[in-house]
Amino acid sequence: MHWLRSHDKYRTEARTTLVEDNEDGRMMLRQVLEGAGHRVTEAVDGLQALERATAEAFDVALIDIGLPGLDGLEVAKRLRSMEPRLATTLLVAISGYGSPRDHARSRAAGFDLHVVKPLDGLNLLDQVQRLLRQSA
Repeated sequence: MHWLRSHDKYRTEARTTLVEDNEDGRMMLRQVLEGAGHRVTEAVDGLQALERATAEAFDVALIDIGLPGLDGLEVAKRLRSMEPRLATTLLVAISGYGSPRDHARSRAAGFDLHVVKPLDGLNLLDQVQRLLRQSA
């Protein structure tokens, strides 16, 4: 993914938290994000994500909906209600499901974007960049 570094279209220094319980998926997403300049921290479950949110600020959180225990929908609801600084954090739902109902549930939980697996890394970066520019 080092070739991404030369493409200004994807370049960012966003502080990004990646919440994914699947190690392979987490590694792949981390490579894509870091290739575009994101400063990535990881959480493997919902509780760890909430702990990270109280300890450090971030601009973007990519959160798997199907987390064991505290699912991604509940993580988003709690993040949105925890601290005022998290109100403007870009929350991206990652899901294996993409029906209109699934998208509506994500929006209701506080997500800004709902992406469906398998992920297209460049498309994901495009969408995240667009939303980061809109919120700036």
